[in-house]
Amino acid sequence: MTSRRKIPSTAALSAFEAAARHASFTEAAEELSLTQSAICRQIAGLEQFLGVSLFRRSRRGVLLTEAGVTYHRQVSRHLEQIELDTLNLMTRGGRGGRLELAVVPTFGTRWLLPRLAGFAELHPDITLNLSSRTRPFLFDDTTMDAAIYAGDGHWPGAVTTHLMDETLVPVCSPALIAPRKKLTPQQLAELPLLQQSTRPYAWRQWFESIGYVPGNELAGPRYELFFMSLQAAAVGLGVALVPEYDIGDDLTSGRLVIPVQHFCPSDRAYYLSIPERKADNPVLEIFKAWLIDEMATYNASAEQERLLRAKPQPRARAT
Repeated sequence: MTSRRKIPSTAALSAFEAAARHASFTEAAEELSLTQSAICRQIAGLEQFLGVSLFRRSRRGVLLTEAGVTYHRQVSRHLEQIELDTLNLMTRGGRGGRLELAVVPTFGTRWLLPRLAGFAELHPDITLNLSSRTRPFLFDDTTMDAAIYAGDGHWPGAVTTHLMDETLVPVCSPALIAPRKKLTPQQLAELPLLQQSTRPYAWRQWFESIGYVPGNELAGPRYELFFMSLQAAAVGLGVALVPEYDIGDDLTSGRLVIPVQHFCPSDRAYYLSIPERKADNPVLEIFKAWLIDEMATYNASAEQERLLRAKPQPRARAT
C-alpha cells in the first residue's frame, strides 16, 4: 500500500507563486503562457485543497492574505531549490553534486576564489556556487548548504568548524607616508583612519593592544566591506585596518605597505557553518576536508611570513 502525500500539483504551486510575486493573475498568466481563467482555476483548486484563502481582492488587484504571505515565502524557496536541482542534474548527468555556499564578501574574493581552481581540479564533478552574505542567517529560509563567516562560532541549528583566527593589521599606500617607510603609533594616529562598519571598535582595540590610545581612533570615513577599505587605502585615502589574509598580493606588488608592524588578534574568527540536517552530506564532507587542508597550509605560511616581517633586517655596511 502507498500513502498519498498532502502535496499540491506543481502547476498549482507555480501559478500561485507567480500570482503572488506579481500581485496579479493577469501578469502571472502572461509569464506562464496561460489564460487568466486557467490561473484562477489553479489557485481556486489550491485554496480548496488547503482549506485556506491565499488571496483577497482589492482595488489594485489581488493581495496575499497573512497565510498567503507565509505560504508564498515557503513555496518560493522550495520551487527555487527544485529548479536548481533540476538544472544541476541536467548539467551533470547525475554525476557529482552542487554546493550553495554563503561567504563574507572580502574573504570569498581575496582568499577563497584564488584557491578554487585547485578544488575544481580535484573534484570536477562538484559545482560550487558562491553567494555574498555579511551576517549570519537562518538556513531554513535559504537554499544555502553551508556558510563561511566571521564570528564567535555560535550558530543555532548548525555545526561549526573553526578555520582560522582573525588578525588585524594596518595598511596604507606607500605614497601616503613617503618618504618614510615606517611610522610610530603616534604618527599613525595623525593620518586618516579608515573605519569598518562591521568592526566599529577595531581601531580602538588595535591601539589599546599596542599601549597607546590617541582619542581620535573612532573618527574617519566608514566602509562596509574590507575590500572597500583596501581600495580606499590603495588610492591614498587613509590607513585601513584589515585581516591579515587580505594583504598578501598587495604587499608583494608594493601597492600597500604596513606602516606599523603590529598584528592585533580581533574578537572574531572564521568558521565553516553547516546546518545540522546536512552534517553527513558527502559532498559537504569533501569540501570541508579540502577547506581544512587549505587552511592548515595557509596558517603555516602566514606564521612564517609574520616571523620574517618581524625579523630585523641587516644594515648595509658603509663603504
